[in-house]
Amino acid sequence: MTTAALPLKSAAPRGRYRAALLSPRGLTGLVLVGAVALAGLLAPLLTGTDPNAQSALALAGPGAAHPFGTDDLGRDLYSRVLHGIGTDLALIVTAVPVGALLGCSAALLAATSRWADLAVQRAFDLLLAFPGLILALAVTAVLGPGRWPVVIVIALAEIPGYGRQLRAGILVQREREYALAARVGGASRARVLLRHVLPNAVDPLIVQTAVALSLGVFIEGAMSFLGLGVRPPEPTLGSILSQSVAYLATHPTFAAAPLAATTALVLGFTLIAEALNRGIRR
Repeated sequence: MTTAALPLKSAAPRGRYRAALLSPRGLTGLVLVGAVALAGLLAPLLTGTDPNAQSALALAGPGAAHPFGTDDLGRDLYSRVLHGIGTDLALIVTAVPVGALLGCSAALLAATSRWADLAVQRAFDLLLAFPGLILALAVTAVLGPGRWPVVIVIALAEIPGYGRQLRAGILVQREREYALAARVGGASRARVLLRHVLPNAVDPLIVQTAVALSLGVFIEGAMSFLGLGVRPPEPTLGSILSQSVAYLATHPTFAAAPLAATTALVLGFTLIAEALNRGIRR
């Protein structure tokens, strides 16, 4: 009875996910994220300009030679924005899985005993007590600015979200009839957890991943904006926005492209998360 229930429970979410992603909300999010991500991945093919090459055309407006204009050092903003998208995505897709792995591992540890659960919950509370930017300041104070501090901060910020989602799913699923039947049938606690409960408790993690990616974009952008992220001259969306602040009144187009790319990523991931959340709840 237990083994027959698992395929039925795992087949239904796939249909809901597909329907959610093909809904107007989900499809809009996919298009936004896909367009920006594709531009970042194909940056070397879409522009032949070195993103760090300086010229005498400082703060030039958009034109045929420079579609997005140039920055205060005469560097092509089109090239820098596209390469900045690639840098941001590389950091985020590295950090989010690390945070997911650590958070889920902590949730599994919490399921082993009451004392482990208490210790893990206090650890989550400790991480949540530090806002993302405060955590970024603490990490960069020790390691200095760079790529790895960004990865570490994003990963640490994602741990409580993943851990609490999986812990809540485990608490619900292990009281279901199929889990109780497995325990009555003589299955060990570890087997019930890994074989029966865990596969049915991961649905919220799909939504959490979209939320985590959106949060990762925000954290990376904020750290680079404050000079705590990737070191110049390597471009990121946050660092380009930071450079543009001094010229918003005279050259507003300087900030337009990186701001649009950042907004599209955050909005796209948020729409995907909302669509998936509605699909799961149906």
